Amino acid sequence: MLDFLTTIFENNKKKDVFPDKKKSEFFVKKLFYTLFTPDRNILNDTVLFKKNYEKLQRILYEIFIELNLNEKDSVNFTRIFFREVPSIYNTLVIDANAILKSDPAATVIEEIFLSYPGFFATALYRIAHQLWIQKIPIIPRLITEYAHSKTGVDIHASARIGEAFAVDHGTGIVIGSSTKIGDKVKIYQGVTLGAIYVDKKLANTKRHPTIEDRVTIYAGATVLGGETVIGHDCVLGGNVWVTKSVPPFSIVYQKNEIKMRNNSPFPNPINFMI
Repeated sequence: MLDFLTTIFENNKKKDVFPDKKKSEFFVKKLFYTLFTPDRNILNDTVLFKKNYEKLQRILYEIFIELNLNEKDSVNFTRIFFREVPSIYNTLVIDANAILKSDPAATVIEEIFLSYPGFFATALYRIAHQLWIQKIPIIPRLITEYAHSKTGVDIHASARIGEAFAVDHGTGIVIGSSTKIGDKVKIYQGVTLGAIYVDKKLANTKRHPTIEDRVTIYAGATVLGGETVIGHDCVLGGNVWVTKSVPPFSIVYQKNEIKMRNNSPFPNPINFMI
């Protein structure tokens, strides 16, 4: 047992990158809450809001230091990330409004900010995607996996997703690393945008589909393949399995045969005459 523990210690000590998972989760939760806080005390106090923002900057800087980045790079990467936060926020407001316009159950945009798992997963994806663009190791994956654990929505940080992205219900959704999604796309629970097959040799190739603008993908649909393109203004029905490109303005659906029989012990009416 002692030799085994020593081996673990030595192997971990050799690692160049070993970030604090809890700190990454705390950072992204705090950032989301700061962007979409319902706390009127914070919203009405510019000084308090600024303090929260500065605290977030310090936390991200510390995370970069833990990644063995030098002080200069950590400061620079932190500055770049927070320079993009207003743009991320504006895009997320567009996403939230897309949900509000399309979901008859949604009443006000604050409801989406506070309670919609699909929006939370999208927000964390957009934060992680910015870090992925900056080529920050591991942290983007920790953030999207945290969102996955909380919502059941698994969006890889390197996927490219346009504006007005609406996720309804948001359970069991998988969006692969090389997926490209256009503007005004709406997807429902259980949708998979994945690869036809998995092989380590394909790591640097496009394995996942392209979804063009204004596409709706209903529950349980699966779209696979790097060469698969779903044209703009398409509708994919529930439970369809798509591995070939679909031209614009198409409706793809699965025709099921449903049979129904009478399970009554008396299938025929009984008439009594007295």
